[in-house]
Amino acid sequence: MAAMKPARTRFAPSPTGFMHVGGVRTALFAWLIARQTGGQFILRLEDTDKVREVEGSAEHIMRSLRWLGLDWDEGIDVGGPYGPYKQSERLTTYKEWADKLVAEGRAYADPYTPEELDTFREEAKAAKKPFLFRDHRPEHPPAWDGSQPLRFKSEPKAYDWHDAVLGDLHTGPEAVDDFILVKSDGYPTYNFCHIIDDLLMECTHVIRSQEFIASVPKYLNLYEALGITPPVLATVPFVMGPDGKKKLSKRDGAKDILDYAREGFMPEALVNFMASLGWNDGTEQEIFTVAELVQKFRLDRVQRGGAKFDEQRLLWMNGAHIRSLAPEELYKRVKDFWPPGAGEASDEYKLNVLTLVQERLKYFAELPALTTFFFTDLPVNSELWQGNKQLKKLESAELKSLLEQAKAALQASDFSVPDLTERLNNLLEQTGQKPGVLFSLVRIATTQAPASPSLADTLAVLGKETSLRRLDAMLAAL
Repeated sequence: MAAMKPARTRFAPSPTGFMHVGGVRTALFAWLIARQTGGQFILRLEDTDKVREVEGSAEHIMRSLRWLGLDWDEGIDVGGPYGPYKQSERLTTYKEWADKLVAEGRAYADPYTPEELDTFREEAKAAKKPFLFRDHRPEHPPAWDGSQPLRFKSEPKAYDWHDAVLGDLHTGPEAVDDFILVKSDGYPTYNFCHIIDDLLMECTHVIRSQEFIASVPKYLNLYEALGITPPVLATVPFVMGPDGKKKLSKRDGAKDILDYAREGFMPEALVNFMASLGWNDGTEQEIFTVAELVQKFRLDRVQRGGAKFDEQRLLWMNGAHIRSLAPEELYKRVKDFWPPGAGEASDEYKLNVLTLVQERLKYFAELPALTTFFFTDLPVNSELWQGNKQLKKLESAELKSLLEQAKAALQASDFSVPDLTERLNNLLEQTGQKPGVLFSLVRIATTQAPASPSLADTLAVLGKETSLRRLDAMLAAL
């Protein structure tokens, strides 16, 4: 495949709330194209809707992208040759382009009140016709002085265009209407200013969500009016909720991206997961490094239908990425997730514990639940053996006898894994019990936890003194 020319892609969110998987996936696809082609990725802030703007949202967007490793070459907080990168700081530029359209007869002041527009809509509804503003275009609009909305004067026509994801598309002239370029508050609309910004920032690709697909014919009409050759257009289908029936939303469990950071997900795993929502490389591979995604990603491999959000798959994928880490690297990453009792433990001891639970760890916030017993003597919990299908059949005297035999065997051990394994296996022969009975009992006695890594490994890390002390506590309870 021939090398692509360096691409200039952009992510241009509105600062109206936290980032979740659906929005960030669009940024990821744009970032991958830029990195793959040796181009530039731009972060631009579309902050012209001041009514919906949420304080702190811009900072949240930047923190989210940086945590994921989606660095940008130009844009807010880093600058660049095409700034400013906040639309609210580019109003003079939009005014110049708006005046150009007015001068060329392709934009006009909208003289109607909201009430009059509502009347037009009701009339169209009663006539069972779609409402088109161009049907009510004033013959002699007033001069535009900024106090009224400025509308684009469309020239309706059919369009055929190619979408890098959806393929060849077509619409009739009914999809083209007069839309607002500049609101009465002086701020431009997204429909206008993103086209100006993409031109002036030399963007080669515009990758955006499916919600904008119906507006593309209007954008194409505006591109023509401005004499602009459109960039590559790519429409990314929605990330759907867990039921696959509607777009993912907060109510469906769409979490703040930084919640995943707080819960101890690996950013590489979340990037892998988001990339695989509606994309694959044509193979059975599911676990990708970021470098592999940069190498293999193609817009024409993005599926045309919505991709269902599956948190269980994300957990599996994050666990796979955790297992791929060297123990020393994992140890660095989990430094803020240890249980309180781990504070006094040595690095060597904690690394041994981590190595034992690495196979079972799905995200770092699980670490306390999986490891607390390695650092703290938990109280004897009778529910653990009384709730065990096999142990609850035995009388206390039988349980006590088994534990006393186990204690005697372990007292003679050097607590190396091979020696512990041999002694535990010999104990099975000596007592005539099944592993599900004997090993479960010893595990419960020494951990007071519903589950643990393999018994010999667990005992070896706990050490002889701690293991025998906990056996005594269990014997006393019985």
